[in-house]
Amino acid sequence: MTPEPTAAPTVVFVPGLRDHVPDHWQTRLAARLPGSVTVPPLTEARLSRAAQVAALDAALTSVAGPVVLVAHSAGVHTTVHWALTHDRPVLGALLATPPDFDTPLPEGHPDPATLRAHGWLPVARTPLPFPSIVAASTNDPLARREQVAALAADWGSRLVDIGPVGHLNPASGHGEWPQALRLLEELGCRTHTPREAVK
Repeated sequence: MTPEPTAAPTVVFVPGLRDHVPDHWQTRLAARLPGSVTVPPLTEARLSRAAQVAALDAALTSVAGPVVLVAHSAGVHTTVHWALTHDRPVLGALLATPPDFDTPLPEGHPDPATLRAHGWLPVARTPLPFPSIVAASTNDPLARREQVAALAADWGSRLVDIGPVGHLNPASGHGEWPQALRLLEELGCRTHTPREAVK
């Protein structure tokens, strides 16, 4: 008998602390991946790490089968905190441009006291229980490259330099991020339909 094909993983997008942004690469990529799930932005308690983790867990309850997590910015920290307190199997995670919460962020972003009060500090540095890739920008205004490398090492993640892309968001001129598809495939998430074999 021919074995049944393994179910394709569901891609679950974990945004940062932003509202829904149509031009964001996560939004655009989600539209290209039928069946993907995006954690909805919070209208209340947005700065609460516990609320963000709970929102991710709630989104995952709607998914059957294996999942691949695709997180950006503060969503990376949400994903790491979730992974340390939940035991659901995850095929892998793509963690893009995590901010450095241990260093004061630029004006307009939460200060260290606010981050600590809402549960983001201390930053979780425990190895993740699943394979992961940290995509690091070389000129991210929210994190120096060496700090992101240190986070990747602590999480047991493979570090990938993605060049001078700022914070990898529309504000830095990036709406599309084609490299995400290749990185997802490296995590075992096939994002295209192969051609039928020629008979």
